[in-house]
Formats: sequence, C-alpha cells, structure tokens
Amino acid sequence: MPTAQAARRARELRERLRAAEHAYYVLDNPVLSDAEYDRLLRELAGLEEAHPGLRTPDSPTQRVGGSPSERFEKVAHREPMLSLGNVVSDEELDEFDARIHKLLGTGADAPVDYVAEPKLDGLAVELVYQGGRFVHGATRGDGVTGEDVTANLRTVGALGANRGVLQALPAGAPPRLEVRGEVLLQKAHFEAMNRRLLAAGEPPFANPRNAAAGSLRQLDWRITATRPLSFIAYEALVPGARPWATHWEKLAALAALGFEVNAENGRCRGLAEVKAYRDRMAARRFELPYDTDGVVVKVDDLDLRARLGAASKAPRWAVAFKYPPQEEATRVTRIWASVGRTGVLTPVAEVEPVRLGGAVVARATLHNEDELRRKDIRVGDWVLIRRAGEVIPEVVKSIPERRTGEEREFAFPAACPECGARVVRQEGEKAWRCTGAACPAQLVGRLRHFAARRAMDVEGLGERLCAALVERGLVKEFADLYRVRFEDWQQLFSRPRKERDEGEAPPELPEKAAQNLLDALARSKATTLRRLLFALGIPQVGDATAGQLARAFGSVAALLDADEAALQAVRDVGPEVARQVRAWTGEPRNRAVVERLLAAGVEPAAEAAASGGPFAGKTVVLTGGLSTMSRDDAKAAIERRGGRVSGSVSRKTDLVVAGDEAGSKLRKAGELGVRVVDEAGFLALLGE
Repeated sequence: MPTAQAARRARELRERLRAAEHAYYVLDNPVLSDAEYDRLLRELAGLEEAHPGLRTPDSPTQRVGGSPSERFEKVAHREPMLSLGNVVSDEELDEFDARIHKLLGTGADAPVDYVAEPKLDGLAVELVYQGGRFVHGATRGDGVTGEDVTANLRTVGALGANRGVLQALPAGAPPRLEVRGEVLLQKAHFEAMNRRLLAAGEPPFANPRNAAAGSLRQLDWRITATRPLSFIAYEALVPGARPWATHWEKLAALAALGFEVNAENGRCRGLAEVKAYRDRMAARRFELPYDTDGVVVKVDDLDLRARLGAASKAPRWAVAFKYPPQEEATRVTRIWASVGRTGVLTPVAEVEPVRLGGAVVARATLHNEDELRRKDIRVGDWVLIRRAGEVIPEVVKSIPERRTGEEREFAFPAACPECGARVVRQEGEKAWRCTGAACPAQLVGRLRHFAARRAMDVEGLGERLCAALVERGLVKEFADLYRVRFEDWQQLFSRPRKERDEGEAPPELPEKAAQNLLDALARSKATTLRRLLFALGIPQVGDATAGQLARAFGSVAALLDADEAALQAVRDVGPEVARQVRAWTGEPRNRAVVERLLAAGVEPAAEAAASGGPFAGKTVVLTGGLSTMSRDDAKAAIERRGGRVSGSVSRKTDLVVAGDEAGSKLRKAGELGVRVVDEAGFLALLGE
C-alpha cells in the first residue's frame, strides 16, 4: 500500500479505535464488538509495522485501555497495569512459545512452565493494602493512571456474591501489598439484576462486563452496594521485595490471605499442556458461573519474567488466547416475523453473515415487540449480536452512533404471514399471536396437542410422526388426520429408526402399527365435548376450563355462537378468558376447522352439569397417589360431577382426598378442620 494511502487509513483506524475505547472504557457502552476492535487494531499494527513512520506515541497500539474518566480522582499506579497481547490460533500460540525460548536462549526441547487461567470478562482493578488495611483502589484506566473508586470497591462482595474485596488482611501479610484482579458479575447475578432493572422501568445492561463496569463506576457508592459484584484476584506485588519464586506460589499466597482465586487455574508443563488446558476450558466455558472469552497464559517462574520484561503495552511473558468471538457487530438487512408452534410471532433479524463461536450466523432473534422497541432495532441498523454455546443468536443492542438516517422501523403484520389469519396482541401480553387453528407454522405442535391423552387421546401419534405428516403434505389441519390412508400410515411407519418416536412400531411391523393408529383415530371420534374443546387449542382454555364450557353450553354450535357476556357467565371464566375465547370462535378459519372435524365423523357428547351429589359446587384437593386411577382421571371425574379441583388447601376447601404418601396438604387439612377421605371413601363418593 502506498505511504499516503497507508497514512490515511492509519488515521481512520486511530480515530475509530479511540472512539471505541472511550465508549467502552469511559461510557461503558461499546460501539464495536471485541472481535471487530481486535481486527482494526491488528490492521493498524500491520500498517505501522510496514510503515514505521506512521507509529505515534499515542497510537492505540502503544497504549493500554482508555483514558480515565474525569468524574473520578486520578490515581497513578506504582507499576503500570499492562494489557495482554492476543493470539487466536495454534500457530500464533506456537510463535509466542518460540519467542519465549528465543528471548531466554533455551532450546525448544526444554519446556517452559506456564500458569493458565480463564480470561475473565470484567473490569481490571488494583487494591492497595497498607499495614494489613485496605487503603485505596483504582481501575486500570490507561494502564499508568486509573480512577479512584475506593468507596465503591469497599462494597464489592457485600451481597455475598463471593468473598469480594477484603477490608483487612490476617497477621503476617506484607506491610504493603498491591493486589490486582477482576471485578465481575456472575451470570446468575447479572440476569437477576437485569430483571430488577426492567421491573423498575430502567434499561438493562447489555452484558455482564458492562454491568460490572457501570456498577463499579457509580458516583454514589450506595448504588454500587446494591449490585452483586464479585472480585477474583490474579496478581500481587510487594514493593521492593519478591517473596515468591513462582506465580503459582503467589496465587496460593493470595488464597491463604483470604482472597478469591480462580479455582479453574492450572499449572502447565510446556505448551502441549497449555493447549490441552485451553481445549478443556473451551468445552466447559458455558458451564462456568461467569463469562470468559479465552485463556491467559503466563510464564510461571518470576525470575524468567523479569528477564523477559515488557513492551510498551504488554508483558512479553504473557498472552491471551481468545476463543472465536461470541459477540460481533453486523448490519440488519431485514426484520420479519417467524410464527412458532404456539402461534407466537417472534421478530427475527436477518443480518450480514458473521462468524460467531465457530459458526456463520445470518439471523438472530429479537424475542418480542417490547424487546424490539426497547433496544430500538431498525432495518439497516448496525447491531451487536451474541451467540453463547448452543443458544440461538440474539441481538444485544443497536449502535445508533453508526446510523445514516436511512434505517426503518419494523411493524408487526396484521395478518399471519403463514396462513393469513388475524394477528392479535392481548392486553398485558408481550407476544403477538396468530389466531388461525389451521396455521401451518403451528401445525405440528397443534397436532401433538390434539392427539394428547386428555384431548382426543390418539395413542401412538407422537411428535415426529406429526412432523412427518406435515412434511409430506398429508395433513394440513386436524380433520385431515381422519383421511390419511392405510398405505400412507404404512409408509410413515417404515421410516428409519432415527425418525421415529420412542414407542413407535419398528420397521418390521408397519402394517400392524398403521392399523393400530387407524383404530385409535376411529375410537377418538366418539369423544366428549370437553376433550374436543381442549384439543382445539383455544387460547386460555385448559382442561378444567374446557369442562366448564362444555357443561355450560352443551354443544359446539352453542359455544361458537356465544358472546363475551355469555362466556363470562360460565364458572371460572373471567373477562380476559372470555375475550380470548370469543376472538378464537369469531375467526372464520377456526369455525371452518371445527365444521370439517364434525364432517369427518367426530361426535362430541355433551356433558350435563351436575345439579347434585357430593361434589357439586365443592372445592376438592387431591394429595398422594391413588392405586385405582391417575390424578388426571380423578380430577376429570370430580369435575364431571360439578366439583372443582384446587392445588392447595385453604379454609375454602370442602374436601381433601388423601392417597398413599400424602404430605403437607393432609397436615394442612387437619389444622384447618377440612374433611378428609381416603381412596376407598373417594370411590364411594364417586359412586353416589
């Protein structure tokens, strides 16, 4: 590249990197992903290597982190807090090891002892102890000067996240001790904190690193005290002395003083053991309680470290191996609504493909409309997306600073993109839903529900078989199940083993399995109205509500014609349930689905409401196991006789049925004086 062109590009890179450092270190609001920052920094380093005259003292390649914030008092570190060089491949790790051997003048066959540690994703800090007391603490800042956050650091660990920042050291501690480590938020604490922020109407943090940094850099220490921060120590300095021979001894001494030291740290003999450690940690990284984006490799022998020294920005005796990025910046090219098996419409962002976690990602979930609006994601936006483990990639945040003015907001469709039925969002719900009972996007899940034991009870019709029916175009709605031919069932049961549900007939018996399923479908036609209503998957209509509706209306036609007032008159049906049932029955496509089921021979028997008997109008609680029937069958029997089954005992409970190994509910019934019967007594009541 010509020098003039290289100079222009170097200026562009320095400006972008400085802006990114300010956003990351000072504002705690990243505008570049770590991977994108690393790429730009490597490009700048390459230009400066090829054109040495372009290198400046204030270049991001020569400095550590960002400038300290003006909001805090500045603190000079006695020894610089250097950053680490990054490597991303075995070849680069081999080069690091070869460089160590070269600088030390040792042969390649003499392995170097290393300490390997998970690379923590938090905020680097230094704690200074004088006479065994914590006297002040600071952030890393630019490596030479940090921010005085002593008052905030005193609160770290106060909520029990870990031992945190020790206020005093035991007897025998060095007169002055400088401890360096990472302030971080563990995953569970981060999620809980974000839930609280959302509940309070405040914006949540994008990731644990920014949450930790933002929490520690509050001007009011009392706010920091409400955040469940942790501190993990990884370095110690004693001015004018070297009390330890190795880094491993130093870590043991920190643990003996009471500091939290990472239990995952490992001592490695040579580079082969380092690589084995790295691979083990990569396989386990998502099981760890904190975020980690790599492994730090350090020469163990402190005398060798002193000989190796440091460059302007990083020590020569340590390096960070970075895993493939889990967070990247890319541009949204399209937003569309994906219809799930329950009818929920999920906004999905199509993005310019990026490599995340070893896989190429071209789309990411936006969860729901509230999340979409809160994060202000638009078509054309630059966004940060994250992929952790096997989790579906998600959009973390938009980057408004990179907008051009051509970005467009996304509007949810009024009609389902799969079937054309109305799309609704009920008050109090986060999700938009398709109201179509025959929606193909929902069909597999709906078929499985339709065939369930408490619904139409079609034995043998599992999820994979339902998926195969839909995939081959044999079933497009419930009524089609009753039209599938014997030959088609036979072919379906001849599928390879991996495509069959557990319990399905093996390939050598497809004829018998096909006939069994046809028989099960024939039996299911003679059902009850309660089962049919439950099987249809009407929103808010579970088994108990289906029973109440069946007893109140007596027929499908009467329910389809009922208005909201009539629905609300049914026991246990409130305004919200009535509204959703009426929205479903008012959809022409849903009415057509029911009509075609009746035309296929389904004959639901009416369930008359019980007007008397021991269960009519009573609230019953079941506890313990029954030998003569399942809990579901017992519940159905009570409800058919006009009773209501509750999950807890209270003063409003009329009867408790106690089976084998009845527990706390039986004791509560005794305390409240509620009538209790055993299984024999329950069967006798059913017979009345």
